[in-house]
Amino acid sequence: MSSSHSLLFLSLLTLSLYTTTSATTTTTLDVAAAVQTTLDLLNPTSFQQQADKILPQNTSSLKFTIHPRSSVHVSHNHHDYGSLTLARLARDSVRVNSIVTKLDLAISGTNKSEMKPDKSMMLKPEDLSTPITSGISQGSGEYFARVGLGTPPQLYYMVIDTGSDVNWLQCQPCNDCYQQTDPIFRPSASSSYNELTCSAQQCAALDITACRMNHCLYQVSYGDGSFTVGKLVTETVTFGRSGSVPKVALGCGNDNEGLFVGAAGLLALGGGTLSLPSQIKATSFSYCLVNRDSKTASTLDFNSAAPPNSVTAPLLRNPRIKTYLYVGLTGISVGGRPLSIPPSIFAVDDSGRGGAIVDSGTAVTRLQTQAYNALRDAFTKQARSLKPTTGFSLFDTCFDLSSLRRVAVPTVAFNFAGGKTLSLKPENYLIPVDSRGKFCLAFAPTDSPLSIIGNVQHQGTRVGYDLRKLIVSFTPHNC
Repeated sequence: MSSSHSLLFLSLLTLSLYTTTSATTTTTLDVAAAVQTTLDLLNPTSFQQQADKILPQNTSSLKFTIHPRSSVHVSHNHHDYGSLTLARLARDSVRVNSIVTKLDLAISGTNKSEMKPDKSMMLKPEDLSTPITSGISQGSGEYFARVGLGTPPQLYYMVIDTGSDVNWLQCQPCNDCYQQTDPIFRPSASSSYNELTCSAQQCAALDITACRMNHCLYQVSYGDGSFTVGKLVTETVTFGRSGSVPKVALGCGNDNEGLFVGAAGLLALGGGTLSLPSQIKATSFSYCLVNRDSKTASTLDFNSAAPPNSVTAPLLRNPRIKTYLYVGLTGISVGGRPLSIPPSIFAVDDSGRGGAIVDSGTAVTRLQTQAYNALRDAFTKQARSLKPTTGFSLFDTCFDLSSLRRVAVPTVAFNFAGGKTLSLKPENYLIPVDSRGKFCLAFAPTDSPLSIIGNVQHQGTRVGYDLRKLIVSFTPHNC
């Protein structure tokens, strides 16, 4: 090919790139509304629990309500929004470390049955009252599902977690139980409660198990030394007013130590055989997370079809670990232009490292340092009209918007395999960290090869997982 033809080809290719991506370079951030939300959150009379009021009486799918942590468990440790944000980010860092550690153990082939709770790492009870350490051990635990358990069903708030495979809740008698919002589950009050034997198939599926008097015992340990231990049982799970499923295996924890506050336990939505979607043989599930500071609730749905206007991407599997839900992320755009990030950065390599997961429990999206730097640099270059200010905790790119009510900011979008693009709302990537108008770019770098799309980036978007067709769907404005 001649040099003139090469130049013509490159010109046409460049033109094609710009015309096939979004022509929108900026979007509007409502600064005043975001700041007012932070002020409302600190008002103790502003929240009302929604229970199951939003669930329909008759539905073809099974549904739970989902509530932001702040509307269920109101902490009195935070007198300003800045200290609350620091606590959330501290919980988030614990969460991310736990995910990376779990993946590293799977790749290295470590025998999890040899792992024991390390009580030297445990935080003291008095630490639970400090802003930095309050929260559920595995990380942020910012969203609770309202779950019915037992016969007759009793309602419990349980953390939803796409990064876990074992469902569990606190049970009487308690050798050591943390504070929760609801009464602790009493097995004697349920006619459907059944303890599993050591020969049960569900017992064999546990990573860490033991046998006592032919009762199957489970143990789930977390990255900060917290753990839950008890009997593996089956119970009836009730989905609001939309139906119930019997004989779901879950841990009935009698010893639950560490940073657990508010929730009765954890609802596992990962890809393992003991997760709730696997046990009820769900063909799909989806959730929509309302704003973390919202008074409202949304739903966690099973076996419901994705809305027709969804942005779709491949749902990928890592052969080294079943738990995590990987998505076919290929790149990121800022201001309508794709960043110069090699697609290999978001791919799983032959060793099982790398890739991008969608995680309901991680708040802030983590990107490999090369990808994060490209995003940050492009955003700050296009946001020169915004007044920069000092960083905040894990955020290094922040702006002083205190003098503004509304402002134009560069657009940010995720690009997926298959050519689909998910444009983020400005409140999904530029978030307030105090009530005085300080906003930060809600992404963070990581040294790990694993990228994590966190819940700040998909609040207000229904995220669906078609487990049969292996598709992840994103539907904005569908809570």
